[in-house]
Amino acid sequence: MRTTFHLVPADVWSGTDATQPYAAASLATEGFIHCTDGESELIATANRHYREDDRTCLALTVDLDRAGAPWTVDDPGRIYPHIHGPIDRAAILNVRPVLRDADGRFVGLGESRPV
Repeated sequence: MRTTFHLVPADVWSGTDATQPYAAASLATEGFIHCTDGESELIATANRHYREDDRTCLALTVDLDRAGAPWTVDDPGRIYPHIHGPIDRAAILNVRPVLRDADGRFVGLGESRPV
């Protein structure tokens, strides 16, 4: 099993069809779904790109071996997998809220929720 995280706003996730593979908007615009390896790297990524977005965010834990689409890791640090197609729902192992402090800074992951 090769796991990674995908960050998604909660309202976007709740608007997806649970009977269909998950396809982030970046799949249509960039050709892949962004992921991040490691909780601390995910939190750093969230603070870099989403701190000003006040929506609640979720971290999907994805088993890349079951994603149902090819994936690559092209960055020099090898911590940012790209999934080049929709993610099979069976590959999404859990969903966790991404916690913020009073200033809106992301600080960690909460308890797992059902997928």
